[in-house]
Parts: sequence; C-alpha cells; structure tokens
Amino acid sequence: MAAELVGGAFLSSFLQVLLDRMASRDVIDFIRGERLDRQLFQKLEATLLSVNALLDDAEGKQIVNHNVKKWVNELKDAVYDAEDLLDEVATEAEFQTSRTRVWNFISSLNPFHKRIESKLKDILERVEYLERQKDILSLREGFGEKYLRKLPTTSLGDESSVYGRADDKEAIMKLLLSDDSSSDGVGVVPIVGMGGIGKTTLAQIVYNDDSKLKQLFNFDLKIWVCVSENFDVFRVAKAILEAVTSSCEVGELNLLQVKLTECLMGKKFLLVLDDVWNENYVHWEALKRPLTHGAQGSKIIVTTRNESVASIMGTVPSYHLKQLTDEQCWLLFSNHAFGNAISSVQVKNLETIGKEIVKKCRGLPLAAKTVGGLLRSKGDVTEWHNVLESNMWDLSYDDDNIVPALLLSYHYLPSHLKRCFAYCAMFPKDYDFEIKNLVLLWMAEGLLPQPRGKKRPEEVGVEYFNNLLSRSFFQQSSGNRKHFVMHDLIHDLAKFVSKGFCLSLEANNSNEIPKTIRHFSFARTVYDESQMFNAFQETKCLRTFLPLKPFFWVEILPYRVYHDLLPTLNCLRVLSLSKYDNITELPSSIGDLKLLRYLDLSFTAIERLPESICALYNLLTLLLADCGSLNQLPNQMGRLTNLRHLDISGTLRLEEMPLQMSRLTNLQTLSAFVLGNLTGSSISELGELQQLRGTLSIFNLQNVVNPRDALEAKFKDKEYLDELILKWSDHTLDTSTERDVLSKLQPHTNLKRLSIECYGGTKFPDWLGDCSFSNIVSLRLSHCKYCFFLPPLGQLPSLKELFIIGFDAVERVGLEFYRNSLSTVKPFRCLKFYGLRGCWSGRNGFPLKKMLRKDISHVFKNFIYENVPS
Repeated sequence: MAAELVGGAFLSSFLQVLLDRMASRDVIDFIRGERLDRQLFQKLEATLLSVNALLDDAEGKQIVNHNVKKWVNELKDAVYDAEDLLDEVATEAEFQTSRTRVWNFISSLNPFHKRIESKLKDILERVEYLERQKDILSLREGFGEKYLRKLPTTSLGDESSVYGRADDKEAIMKLLLSDDSSSDGVGVVPIVGMGGIGKTTLAQIVYNDDSKLKQLFNFDLKIWVCVSENFDVFRVAKAILEAVTSSCEVGELNLLQVKLTECLMGKKFLLVLDDVWNENYVHWEALKRPLTHGAQGSKIIVTTRNESVASIMGTVPSYHLKQLTDEQCWLLFSNHAFGNAISSVQVKNLETIGKEIVKKCRGLPLAAKTVGGLLRSKGDVTEWHNVLESNMWDLSYDDDNIVPALLLSYHYLPSHLKRCFAYCAMFPKDYDFEIKNLVLLWMAEGLLPQPRGKKRPEEVGVEYFNNLLSRSFFQQSSGNRKHFVMHDLIHDLAKFVSKGFCLSLEANNSNEIPKTIRHFSFARTVYDESQMFNAFQETKCLRTFLPLKPFFWVEILPYRVYHDLLPTLNCLRVLSLSKYDNITELPSSIGDLKLLRYLDLSFTAIERLPESICALYNLLTLLLADCGSLNQLPNQMGRLTNLRHLDISGTLRLEEMPLQMSRLTNLQTLSAFVLGNLTGSSISELGELQQLRGTLSIFNLQNVVNPRDALEAKFKDKEYLDELILKWSDHTLDTSTERDVLSKLQPHTNLKRLSIECYGGTKFPDWLGDCSFSNIVSLRLSHCKYCFFLPPLGQLPSLKELFIIGFDAVERVGLEFYRNSLSTVKPFRCLKFYGLRGCWSGRNGFPLKKMLRKDISHVFKNFIYENVPS
C-alpha cells in the first residue's frame, strides 16, 4: 500500500513532461506540415489535462481502493505509450528538417502517418475511457486529502533509551560553542540526515541536558518548535512567541514580530527548529529578523533532511548524522523487542535471529525501533524468522512511522527529481552509483531538459543528482568516495514508486517479467539464458536493457537475444551489451532502433559496427572502450550529429577516424582521435569540435604531413579540455615537421594535465613551460629521444606531478630548465610527486636532487649541469 501512496505524484510529474513535449514547436510544425490529424493530438492533450486534475484525489484513494489503484496503473501505461509516440514523431520531424526532401508524401498513402494515427487513436481511446471512470470511482478535480500526516515532535525525550549518539551530542555541543561570529549575532547549527536517522532525537538530548547547557551557555530561554513541511513565517513566529510568553493573541505578522523582538531583546536563548523543509531564503530572513535581537551567544539548532536548507540557515558547517553501527542498532532494537513477557531463556534463543534482523535495518534507528516494537513480547522463533525473511518495507507499510517518514521526502521532491529518483529502482540494492554514468542514463531516458542557453544537460543532471544527495536520497559510498549508494529503505521507496515499470532482476529471482516493464536491469551469470527475456517477445515497450554486476572471466549472451530479439524492441533508449565476450558483430537491424540514445559495447569482442548504426539519429552516447578487436568505425559516423559522448579509450587496433568527424559538433567527450596514414579524418577536422572536454588523446601524430592542419585543429580555443595526450610513433621521419606540428598544437591555458610521448623534435616549442599555463598540475614527457634540451618546466606555477622518461639525447640541464632569465619566482614551488627514470646519469647526478628529494639519481645519460639555483 505504501507504493500507491505516491503513485499519483510520480505520474503527475510524468504528465507534465509529456504535455510540455506535445506543446513543443517542432512537434506542432511537423503535425501541420505532414498533414497528420491535428485534432487527435489536441483531443489527447485536453484529455490528459483533465485526467491530470484528478491525480491528487487518486493518489490518496488508491491506498484503500483497489479499483483506483488499477486506474492509476493503466494511466501510467498509457502515458508511457504516449511519450513513445511523441518521441517517434519528434524524431521524424528532426530527421526531415535535416535532409533535402525530393518529394512530398501523400498523407493517406504514407505508412508512417497511418501507423502514428493508429497508435494515437488507441492511446486516446484508453485515456478517454479512464477519464470517463472518474464518476464511477468518485474522483474529483483539485481534491486531495492529505495522507502523509506526522505527529508533531516535542522537546521531551528519554536519553536512557538512546544508543550510539554520545559522540554526536558532544559534536553538536562543540558547534554550539564555536565562535561563528555571524553579523546578526545568532549562531545556527544545522543537523542533516535522512528521514528516521535520529536528528530529532539528537536535538532532544542536547536540548534536555540542562546541567551542561547551564555550565557552558547559561541560556535565559529554551524554545522548541516543530516546523514540519509547512514553513509559514507567521505560524512559526507565533509558536516561538507562545513558547516564551505562554500565550499569543496577535493576528498580524508585523505586530507579531514586534512583540517577539521585545520578548527576546537582550535574552540569551536556545531555539530548536525541528524538521525544517523550507528552501526559500526570503522566508528564512523574515523569520530570523526578530531572532537577531537576542543577546550575544544565542543559538539555533535546525534539523533537516535537506543540505540546501542547511546552507540557507546555517552559520557553521552542517553536521551530517550517520547511521548507527550494528552493535548500537542491536541495543536499541533489543530495548524495544524484549519486553517483560519474554524470559531470559527466550531472549538467548532469539538473539541470533534478532541480530540478523538488525542488519536489515542498516543503521536506521527508526527502523530498529519500529521492528523491535513489532516483535515486542513475541517469543515465538517462527514469528521472528518470518520477519527476518520479509522485506523491511513490507513489515512497516501499515505502521505510522517508517513509511510516512520516508514518503514525505519523496512527496516534497520537485517534479523533475521524482522521475530521476524513481528510475534508480532499476539498480539493485547496494549498487555503487557513478554520477557521470547515471547522468548519461537520465539524459538518454529523456529525464533531463533539452539544452537551453549555456547550461548543458550534463550539468543539469549533476545538479539534479546533487539535489537528491543533499536531500539524503544518496549517501557517499564507504568503499569509494567517488561513488554513492542508497540506503536500503530509500531503495525500497524507489521500487515502490516505480512498481510495475522498473525492475532489477537478481540472479536468484524468478524469471517473471511484467508486461508493463519499461526499465530493466539484471544480474549477469556466466551464461544468461534466453528464457529470461521471453517476456519481451510479447511487449515491445522496453526502454532500458542494462546487464549489471559482471563477476566472471567469460560471459555469454545468447545469439538469439542480441541478434534477433533486442533489435525488435523499437522503444529502446538504453542498450548495454558491455562485457559480453561472445558479441563479435551486431545485426544491421540495430539501425531500426530510432529512439536509441545510449549504446554501450565496451569490453566486447566486437570486430565491426554495421553502417546502419549511423541511422541512429537520436544517439547521444556511444561507448566502445576496450574493444580489442575493433579496427575501424563506420564510414558514415558524421551522420550522428546529436552524438555527445564517444568513448574509444583502450580500443587500440583502430587505424583511423572516419571522414566528416567535423560534423559531430555536439561532441562533449571524445576520448581519442586516431590519425591515419593519408586516409581518414585529418586532424584539422577537430577544429569544429569546440565543446570537447575531459581527456583527449591524439594518436599517430607522425601522420600529420602539413603543420597547418595542426593549427586548424584549434587546440588553443578548446577551453574545456582538462587533459591532452599527444602521441607520435617511435619512428621519426622529419624532426623539423614534428617540431612545427607540436608548436601549432598549443593548447588553451585552462589545460590541467599534459602528456607528450615519442615526440621526434630536437627541442620543444616555446609554449611548453610558459608560465601562462598556470593550471597545469601534471606533466608527462616520455621517450622524446631526439630532444637535446628540456623546456623551462620550473615556471609552471601549479605543477604538482612531473614525469620525465627516456631522454637519451639530453647532455646538459642548465638554468633554463628551472626558470627563464627574467624570472625571480622560485621554481617547482608546488611539486609534490615526480618520476624520473629510463636514463642513466654517468656524472654528478640530476640537479633536481638538490631541490627536491635525496633519492634522485641515474636520470639522464651523459649530461652536465650548470648554474643550478640553490
């Protein structure tokens, strides 16, 4: 039942996206130009608007009414189909505007038109039928009873029943003592954490420690206000005044603030604002105004689930409350589970099972307390085993604690975040999320807005993730600080709000896949049997096919699945075949997946890509990393004009880039560019790719015959690149040409990391080592065996890592290596790590020995040094 509590809210955000798409100029123009039945689209739009008005009422009634629940699920299914239809129309619209049309199709004879109108009529009939059911189901427009009510918190708490929070209490006391010295004279300490983690409890034990508060602060007043989700300035200010004066008969905000100011004037107070959701800075400023008139040293403790709230209100860094350990959770659980009716013998028998149950609570105090209360005074081992084998969420959906605590967090998410969060149900529990890859998936699924102005959808996606992170829907992984995880109960929440449409199939799960599933992931096995995917033969609505968790050296996906089944799923947006060792080619029918936006073939044995892949007009991300057997890309790659990310890192057999790479002007990521010998794309084609960012490797630079081509690549204008790797072969034919090429490959001064390998010139160009490259933190010069001199690397002000390998021709390292003749800046002032190897010093040792570390020697062959700065 918890699932249906927020189903309508999820669908409401879904509908808004769909209605916006229907009103887009491209779709409207296409309908007019192609003489599609415009009235059908208008009728569908009007019906969806009518249905949307019923969702607030339906969201509550489906909890107790199975027929309303069925109504909501059928509406979800119809809306998904409508979105597929509009994506197909939008794709055709964009495709036709990008080509020269030789003749106009007659609408009545065009198969595309007939198919679209047939689908549209079917969807319209389904939605109209659902709209007519409103009277039978007693659904009313604009009406919705609030089901997510919480009991207001109070300051009363029993510290004897609190476990594992002594250190947290001390930390809050220290923050209260810290000299925040805010300009308005009141310090604000935010406590941040997910619902049910114990923020209120921590605030209570601090608030009620009268002896310590008197000793450290000597407050004149203590005030507790439960703010909750409705941050009404008048209501909260009135509650504060009532706590101070025991009464408040003021009915106007101005008079209320004046009265509150008078009551607090010159008094030192501690105020707890519990459960704050407000993200409006102006509202907080209005509430804070009278609070600033208290005596110096007045403090406010704020508890919130949202880091954004804390950043608005706090004057000291937020205190992020962590989960309890299993041992602490066990003490809390046992305190509530073992009542007087259970004997000590029963307690001993139940302890082992109880500790396994506690592990399922994953350190959440509210879960331990609630499940402990559920088992209180129940001494039957069978009952405890049933709880152990049950889903934690199922155990508590009728309870008045866990479900409302977590559902509130979802309920108050902005609509654009609800779909992004629900999508994460497709991943298994304990999954390590990488922000970049998750954002690419969100983008492929259409969950991020189209580019507007200068903000890229990738940047918006990172903002969305950080917003969910700030609201405690994600937590930093303990194993990898760059990865993030969901608490088990938060993951259960995601599964419930997306039930029937997102599925993560574990290896030991049944193979039953509902026909309504749109987003599907599964745990790999050594051989993923084709029977697992039989359900997709009956439904063609799947959008996501994502294998996860590879554990084996060899993994096989049946030929029938990737060759015959998957290319028929025309609604696919995301297709991953990564790490399947038996995939050596794809069928040409892969080009029929017109809505595909994300294709991952990395770590496969793919030998060639069909030319039909270039018909995937919507493709945004193509991942071909570590495809060791792939030696060429499709000739028509330039047709993929919407492509934003192309990863060919580690695909070392590629001989060249295809022609017309310059057409891919939307590319944000291009991991490598391989230059062919007189064939394929010239390096000059990179000049049109001005949005490139991250890392770019250029291979086979010896094939650049005309240095002017290097200049036309416009590396000096590529301001978003972080790392540039320039590689020649080990066989230099013309040292003068290679020097000219490197000279014209001068990058933008924003560059942070630079690597030059097997360069065949006798010296480096003047730009290398210039102090204008103030952002370079890492530099690698490798096997430049014809170079006689080193560039003035000591002038790079931010250089932290330096690697110099294989410089056989260097005979002298002089002052120019450290600084030019005009500089007085201390060289290598930021260097922290270096590697110098591959050459033998026959004389006095490398001069950096004096400046950096004692262990530098055996570096350059036959060199002498002079005028080394001390």
